[in-house]
Amino acid sequence: MSERIFGLHAVQAVLSRQAGRIEEIFVQEGRHDKRLNELLALANKAGVRVTETPRAELDKMVEGRHQGVVALAQSLKASSEKDLPQLIQNAGAGALVLILDGVTDPHNLGACLRSADAAGVTAVVVPKDNSAGLTAVAQKVACGAAETIPFIEVTNLARSMKTMQDAGLWFIGLAGEADRTLYEQDLRGPVGLVMGAEGSGLRRLTRENCDFLASLPMAGTVSSLNVSVATGICLFEAVRQRGLAAQ
Repeated sequence: MSERIFGLHAVQAVLSRQAGRIEEIFVQEGRHDKRLNELLALANKAGVRVTETPRAELDKMVEGRHQGVVALAQSLKASSEKDLPQLIQNAGAGALVLILDGVTDPHNLGACLRSADAAGVTAVVVPKDNSAGLTAVAQKVACGAAETIPFIEVTNLARSMKTMQDAGLWFIGLAGEADRTLYEQDLRGPVGLVMGAEGSGLRRLTRENCDFLASLPMAGTVSSLNVSVATGICLFEAVRQRGLAAQ
């Protein structure tokens, strides 16, 4: 199955890491600048066909800002659920898994993947149903992270969480009503951070399978943050604590 990837960062990331996926690249006719020339050099090195295309045609190919570049590529596949225990075991005490429960907006998923990659996350886990997948929009927003970080879709999230707990992971769920704040929670060691959808939050079974619940202290009038913003805060608090422990 093929898909259309668009945007300079997203297409260049695939060319750099998984060039074999790309079947053809369409670039804006008459555009010649440094960023595009770098991408074209990668395409030439990988032997990928490049076709100059009018801007109007590119606009019809995808919905969103394509930045003058659209690639036809084999669809990016999620990693296997069976890989989870081994990934956690390989990461040891440094295992850090991000679980997104019910995040359906591909923009939010892409932003979460980007933060997860920057924080050195072991894997990102989502349920197969009621969740955004690795769409072209998610890949564009992720700016290359979708190609580097294990992304795993699971059939039964609660059951998969138990499997990960058996592999040594402790789960901390973010919940606004939790008595303990994120900054009071120990995030060292093998940990899974569980983020719910905006508004509805964590589902009941997901919440029940968390070992601890923590909240972000909110001083203003808003009651919650965008899930990708909250995810970035949580991941880098874990990075901060682990860095202090290593000193």
